[in-house]
Amino acid sequence: MDALPLNLTVNGRTRTLAVDASATLLDVLRERLQLTGTKKGCDHGQCGACTVLVDGRRVNSCLTLAVMQDGRSITTIEGLAEGDVLHDLQRAFVEHDAFQCGYCTPGQICSAVGLIGEGHADTPRHGEAGSDGELRNVIREFMSGNLCRCGAYTNIVDAIMQVLQERGRT
Repeated sequence: MDALPLNLTVNGRTRTLAVDASATLLDVLRERLQLTGTKKGCDHGQCGACTVLVDGRRVNSCLTLAVMQDGRSITTIEGLAEGDVLHDLQRAFVEHDAFQCGYCTPGQICSAVGLIGEGHADTPRHGEAGSDGELRNVIREFMSGNLCRCGAYTNIVDAIMQVLQERGRT
């Protein structure tokens, strides 16, 4: 099969590639663009290790064909920091020890960026509106697609809560 043209903006840089129609976004990022921060976990969309942002929204990159993202903006874990300055969620993950082995961390952080950017942490959905416990439940619900085999969930929620507080959103 002939390769198809693909134009992406990845971490702010325009990239033009020719890819096989069956290539996943994950494989293009890792194998063609050498952006190995995004992890291949289950390869079935069940673990969230491959989460990236497509036009600011969370996507399991193992489940989407690269050609379906033509013309879109992709942000990976490598694109969050600005030089040596960590993104506030990256910093909070370090401060709260929100990782152990670290394998799921890139997907967790990208998912947390998406959760905040998509506004899910701004609108409590159950129980006492605006309570700390309610917000933690909302975060847990919207992060449930990202698995951590080491069990750092409490620290992950704490890191996200810290960033929300620093941004004045709690």
